[in-house]
Order: sequence, then C-alpha cells, then structure tokens
Amino acid sequence: MPVPLLYTYRRCPYAMRARMALLQAGVDYQAHEVSLRDKPPAMLAVSPKGTVPVLVLPNGAVLEQSLDIMRWTFEQTGDSDHWWARSQTAKNVSLQQACDDPFKHHLDRYKYPQRFADAITRDHHREQAVALLLEPLAQQLHTQPQLGGAMPCAADIGIFPLVRQFAAVDPVWFDALPLPALQAWLAGWLRSALYEDAMLKLETGR
Repeated sequence: MPVPLLYTYRRCPYAMRARMALLQAGVDYQAHEVSLRDKPPAMLAVSPKGTVPVLVLPNGAVLEQSLDIMRWTFEQTGDSDHWWARSQTAKNVSLQQACDDPFKHHLDRYKYPQRFADAITRDHHREQAVALLLEPLAQQLHTQPQLGGAMPCAADIGIFPLVRQFAAVDPVWFDALPLPALQAWLAGWLRSALYEDAMLKLETGR
C-alpha cells in the first residue's frame, strides 16, 4: 500500500515537528533526508519553495507547511488521543503563533547575528525571544506539565523543536533563567523516546 513521502532534514525544527507527529500518530511514511546544499529535483518539482518539510501524499497532493502536515497526520487516526484537538485551545494557538512568527524572527537573529545586518544587538533579540514566548510558555507550564494538560498535545511538539534550538545557543545562560517549569518541560522532551526516534539519522538521498 503506498505511503506518504516526507522530504525532511534532521536538524530542521519544522521537519522535526512533522516527524514527531507522524511517529506519534503511527502513520507510516517514507522519509527522504535532504541535503540543503543539493536539493533533490523531485522535491523541487512538487515544492519549488525548496524548504522542508514537504509531504507528498499517495494521491499526489502536496503539503508544504509543517502545521498542515501535523494536522493531516492526526486526522488520519481520527485524532483518537485528541493530540490535535487539545492543541487548538486559544492559549495554545496563541503560543504556536508566537513561536512561528515573532519568536522565530528573534531566534534567527540571536543564533545567526552575522546573517543580519541590523543595528539591534544580539542580546536584544535574545531578550525579546524570552518575553514573547518563553515567559508565557513557562507561565502555562507552571500549572500543568504539558501544553495539553496532564498529557502532551500537538502544541508541545510544535513548539519544542524551536525552544530546543534557542536553548542550544547558550545552554549555561538558558539553564540560569528563572523559568524552572519551562526548563523541566524541555528536558523531559529531550529525554523522550518520541524525540529520540524522530532524530534517528537517515542517509541523505537523491
């Protein structure tokens, strides 16, 4: 039986969230690890934007956005564990939007300051990232272990990969932040079997 084809890149946070969703939902798929310096023509033919993840469905339909891939994935199982439904609360939707827009903007300029020729300091971008996402995220996690409540949801795996990327820039500084609930949440996901399975190394293919 044909299965979806996922064009992915191991360290890309958007591809990471797509892989975690597919694995959590138990949806079979074929993974194609992409070299970002030598993108496969077959991927560019179906998705000229040239970024991962891209999911090609057996019927030929193409999903080019990670959140669309996540939603489609959980729909395939009828969202029986409510992973997608619990991610759609007003608070979780707001956190996901903050993560993918203003937080990502500041994260890029904090992690890669040499790529951006602006006069704003790296520390400014770091502080803005904390205020826009990490503090509201920590506030929500202070009263519950996961964004889904007692159990995780799609918002957890949607946001975790970008928080992981932020924390890895300066782990000592991140660990010293007065945000223990956030730090415990991140540490738990880094130890999770779901994350480990999603990060298994694949051979790069053409």
